[in-house]
Amino acid sequence: MSTTRSNCSIDKNRRRLKVMLAVLTLCFLFTAGFTSFEYLAGKQQALSQQNPAPIKPDINIEDAKKESAFPFHGEPDPEGALSLLLLGTDQRDTETARTDTIMILRYHPEKQSLKLASIMRDTYVEIPGHGLNKINAAYALGGPDLLRKTIAQNFDIPLEHYAMVDFSGFSHIADTIAPGGLEVTIEKDLNYQSEGGDTVIDLNEGVQRLDGEELLAYSRFRSDSEGDFGRVERQQKVLALLKEQLLSIESLWKVPRLLGSIQPYVDTDAGSGMYMEAAKDYFLHPPEKLETLRIPTTDNVWNERKPYPTGLVLNHDQNKTRVDLKKFLYD
Repeated sequence: MSTTRSNCSIDKNRRRLKVMLAVLTLCFLFTAGFTSFEYLAGKQQALSQQNPAPIKPDINIEDAKKESAFPFHGEPDPEGALSLLLLGTDQRDTETARTDTIMILRYHPEKQSLKLASIMRDTYVEIPGHGLNKINAAYALGGPDLLRKTIAQNFDIPLEHYAMVDFSGFSHIADTIAPGGLEVTIEKDLNYQSEGGDTVIDLNEGVQRLDGEELLAYSRFRSDSEGDFGRVERQQKVLALLKEQLLSIESLWKVPRLLGSIQPYVDTDAGSGMYMEAAKDYFLHPPEKLETLRIPTTDNVWNERKPYPTGLVLNHDQNKTRVDLKKFLYD
């Protein structure tokens, strides 16, 4: 009799286990399907609103041949973190694409650490195969791969992937993350108008709520005594605010559609799988704060004029810069 009861109990437990596994499987399939649907829906919506042009530098054919002979394969982060080269690019009409924003982003989910190092565009470095020049010349000469190679050679920082955002795409991304705008404390009046009148920046001192276009203008302003130094500081400030806004999104169900709507404006060598995995880690292991650094540091930089066509550069003690950068990223 007891044997019969025991067998019945085992059968019940097996049935419960099967039901539980079936429910979990259905939940997984539903979540995966919903995530994919929302991601693709967001992407389609973004593409229907406008057709972003591909972000590619105008590379000299001979230089491109040289670079293709020595392709750069990004190296994984030594601790398994996500190490990404972030580039803000600008291309007008037939002009050669420029990268005014060069940043290294390192996110370590287990440590909930998020670090952002901005490299000044006029930093004087050795560009592999091209000699000494400003670091942003590496992008014009060989695109993001040559820029990653330049950073690896000069600073010993491996960067497995890159992501590029055209400035026109940045406005859309900012509006997608913060449709109601972002509250920014503007430190002083910022006023600028280009000769052709195509670029106008008119922002008043004080607390303002800025939309995507205004955030872009705030991030790009450099027509004062601080120049690029002030611009880098404002760029880091805006990214920190966008990071906070991302983590304040009321429901995680909105995240897949948000990522899909952003994706068409980002040119990256990372696949969509890694893109989604990194986003999942970010929301499951949110960093407490965004730590920032500017390279070269204030105590290790001086202006120096080089022969034409290089012109005025930011020179520095490269060994100190390498130590400062590695200590910041990996400590």
